Amino acid sequence: MVLRNLLFVPYGWFKLYYTASHVDKYTEEERYQVLKMIDRRANWGGRITIDSYGVDNIPEKDGFIFFPNHQGLYDVLAILEVCPRPFSVVMKKEVENIPFLKQVFACMKAISLDRSDLRQGLKVIQQVTKEVEGGRNYLIFAEGTRSKKQNQLLDFKGGSFKSALKAKCPIVPIALIDSYKSFDTNSIEKLTVQVHFLTPILYEEYKDMKTTEIAGMVKRRIEDTIKQYEK
Repeated sequence: MVLRNLLFVPYGWFKLYYTASHVDKYTEEERYQVLKMIDRRANWGGRITIDSYGVDNIPEKDGFIFFPNHQGLYDVLAILEVCPRPFSVVMKKEVENIPFLKQVFACMKAISLDRSDLRQGLKVIQQVTKEVEGGRNYLIFAEGTRSKKQNQLLDFKGGSFKSALKAKCPIVPIALIDSYKSFDTNSIEKLTVQVHFLTPILYEEYKDMKTTEIAGMVKRRIEDTIKQYEK
C-alpha cells in the first residue's frame, strides 16, 4: 500500500495530521472528505476493492446509528469509502492511540469507550444519544470486540443499543463480508470486501422491544445477508 502511494504518502499524512490537530477549523463534511480521499488512496494502494450494496437504504435525514458486524481494524475504513454521509464512531479505548487510526478517529470526533468503567460507559450512552438527537450519525460495534471467526458473528450486546432506544433513531444494520482479510491474511493479492447497508429499523418497529431483543434481531439480519452473499 505504501509503495504504490509513495508520492502521495507525505502529502496524505500531512493533510490527515493537520486536519486531526485542527478539527474545529473544519466542518464535519470537510473532515469527512479528507478521510475519504486518503481512504480511497490507501485502498487502491492495498489492492482492495470495496463493493457496496444498499447505499440507498441509508436514511435521508441525519441522526441514525450504524450497527455493523466487527471483523477487525479495517472495518471502519471499508465503510468510510462507500458511505456518502459523515458518521462518527464509538471506539474501544485500546485502539485510540494506534498511529493513523488515532488521526482518523480524531477527524471523526470519535468517542472512546473504557469497557471496564461502567460510569464512563453510561456517559458515552448519554453523549451519543444527545449527539444523534442533534443530527449526528454514529457507528457502534455491538459485538464489543472483533470476531476471530472470519465471517461468523459473536453475540450482539444489548447495551450497545441503549443510545438508539433513547434517541428514538433509525438503526441501520451493516453486513461486512471478508473485511478481516485486509489485515489478517498477510497477502498482497487483490481483495474484495463487501459492505451491505441493510433496510433501516425505525423506532416504531423496535420501541417496545428489550435491548437484548433488538440486538438479536439486528444480528440475525446481518447473518442472513452474509449467508446469502458470502462466496
